[in-house]
Amino acid sequence: MPKIEEEIETSLSLDEPIQYKVLLHNDDYTTMDFVVEILMNIFHKSLVESEQIMLNIHRVGKAVCGTYTYDIAQTKVYQVRQLAKKSGFPLLATLEEA
Repeated sequence: MPKIEEEIETSLSLDEPIQYKVLLHNDDYTTMDFVVEILMNIFHKSLVESEQIMLNIHRVGKAVCGTYTYDIAQTKVYQVRQLAKKSGFPLLATLEEA
């Protein structure tokens, strides 16, 4: 039986995953200290960076806290909502495509 060699040309393309921005929204009830705590504990920001983001949220109405893949962004939003609810604050976290 003759040996048949066949060469197959394949092309593999890996795309970067879609990134999502996690935003915190200003409200009249959540304390600035709590927002800073969230930024440091969930988003791993420094104290100085957390304070800057918190002031931006206060002035503009919302600010980006980080950019992540969908699953990580969803987890961060969930963690913020759970901590806010547990602490009695209406802090809103959302995500949007970057």
